[in-house]
Amino acid sequence: MPAQRERLGAMADTLRGCAAFAFIVLNTVVWFVPIALLGTVRRLLPKSAGRARVLCGTGLAHALQGWVGCAKAMARTLRITRMQVRMDAAEQSPLKRDAWYLLVSNHQSWADILVLVFALHGAAPPFVFFTKRELIWVPLIGVALWLLEFPYVRRYSAARLSANPALREHDREAIRRACDGIRERPTSVLNFLEGTRFTAAKRSAQDSPYETLLKPKTGGLRMALEALSTRLTAVVDVTIDYAGGPPSFWDYLCGRCRQVDVRVRVLPLPSASGDDLREWVAELWEEKDRYLARRREVTGQRLGSD
Repeated sequence: MPAQRERLGAMADTLRGCAAFAFIVLNTVVWFVPIALLGTVRRLLPKSAGRARVLCGTGLAHALQGWVGCAKAMARTLRITRMQVRMDAAEQSPLKRDAWYLLVSNHQSWADILVLVFALHGAAPPFVFFTKRELIWVPLIGVALWLLEFPYVRRYSAARLSANPALREHDREAIRRACDGIRERPTSVLNFLEGTRFTAAKRSAQDSPYETLLKPKTGGLRMALEALSTRLTAVVDVTIDYAGGPPSFWDYLCGRCRQVDVRVRVLPLPSASGDDLREWVAELWEEKDRYLARRREVTGQRLGSD
């Protein structure tokens, strides 16, 4: 009987995952239509058509929020996971939908994006996040992110950047262009400072000083701080912790991650100065690492291993 219940449970999880994936595909197709229309019109309009461009941008933000709202309703209906979202006990600055934020988070799973947009939907303004250039080739999603003016960034090795420092300008220009649109309407600019998902192997390869995190990078954060200095209100620091360890995207859709803890803190903006910003990020990462380490000591969670 226990073995039979286990097989039935595994089958139910697989069916849930198939239903969730099918819904995400259908949801993407449906919302791609207004995004494609509004995004194309916006890109064809001259910069002198400021009012029309802003209206198209606002429509794009609403379409993106529509996608998130439908996906969140699906996750709730299928009981994908139990999400516990809480502000820090000392937090005195609630989020506002009509403000501009820099959002930083640890990165453990492909599910992190869904967790973040679900957790902050309705509380914070729409998301824009730094996107790997390779994602532009993903059907529909890549074009949609381009039309939504998400900054596509390249990844160059340290050796290649050392040989050709001019390559750094590619990402700077992408962020500058994205910030032109971001200044038009309230936005949450997400940056995974680690640059890639945490795994124990990556931590070892980096010789990271953190138990639960990879080394943070400050270049993109500094450029965003500089480009949006007249708009930004605060930094939103998010720490994601998956019960049982970070799931794969498929396992998340199947409901095999029973609970996700999302801690949200609103922090004052740091200085964009190189040394000051690196020190600020180091202190932030040290505190985040201690928080995650304490939780995992209590729950016995495993670290990422994929």
